[in-house]
Amino acid sequence: MGSTKEAAETPYDVLVVGGSGVDTVVRVDALPVPYADSYGVSPIREWVGHTGTGVALGCAELGLATGFLDFIGDDPLGELIRERLDASAVDFHPRVSPHGTRRAVNLVDPQGRRMSFYDARDPLDMRMPSKHYLPHLRRARHVHLSITNFARYLFEDIEELGLPVSTDLHDWDGLDPHHRDFALRSDIVFLSAAGAGERLAEVMRQIFSDGRAEAVIATASAGGAYVLARQGSGSLRHVPAAVPPGPVVDSNGAGDAFACGFLYGHLEGRELEECVRLGAVAGAYACTVEGTHTALIDQAALTGALEDQDAKPAGDEVEEPDAALEGQHP
Repeated sequence: MGSTKEAAETPYDVLVVGGSGVDTVVRVDALPVPYADSYGVSPIREWVGHTGTGVALGCAELGLATGFLDFIGDDPLGELIRERLDASAVDFHPRVSPHGTRRAVNLVDPQGRRMSFYDARDPLDMRMPSKHYLPHLRRARHVHLSITNFARYLFEDIEELGLPVSTDLHDWDGLDPHHRDFALRSDIVFLSAAGAGERLAEVMRQIFSDGRAEAVIATASAGGAYVLARQGSGSLRHVPAAVPPGPVVDSNGAGDAFACGFLYGHLEGRELEECVRLGAVAGAYACTVEGTHTALIDQAALTGALEDQDAKPAGDEVEEPDAALEGQHP
């Protein structure tokens, strides 16, 4: 079961592995939701979402040749994913999972903040056959691994091929062992400030010192982003948030959009701080429309918005991220 698009042998700028699914979004008056037997809510919507889908769709919208490998179920939710990706420029090559399509229920408040209940479904022994993924790896300039468990077993082939790899640890607290392979074996590591809270600087430095990362980027929503880089002084730097082009409605997918904007700049050879600012612009843009991966910024809008914000000061060195960032969502 492969893509409905004619397979091309041209290189991928980005090959995304893992992380498709469907979000059921419930809009609530406030988070956390107080206990009650029932609540009346606005219409509940389902969106093709999750992190790998967002990175694949966002990179393709920015003009990057993008491939996507994952498992989906032979079920209605899997068909939603297939239809969404077939309508895009993403070269999607799924395999059928007998365990069904991953899904999440996301509660979203009026400020666009969310709380997600994630149903991963995949058993720990699920593996993607190398005959399925190796031909696509050999076409890739860059690989982005979602932290789905099966994706960790591609690292050896990725390293043997000498390919750079990025990953998003999301709200990792620095302790959960599931994330450790991804944190320490990736060249570019994204994470959210939400999981580590006041320990964010410590977690970032742990990734940096124990792993191979050239850059570690922590997103903090309206608090901007924090960056550690192997080149330069090695100091923790803060980059201000971008101003959204409209009211913030829904933060679902903002972190994935940030990764897309960053990777676009990185693959163009731009300086690290400019890549972070491109990520911030893309993430802010994603927050202005209801739903997951419904506001995908294109190349012209991304670079134009960055030019509009160029008057903002460059990032500053900081000793520690502000403890007030604890609980912010990317």
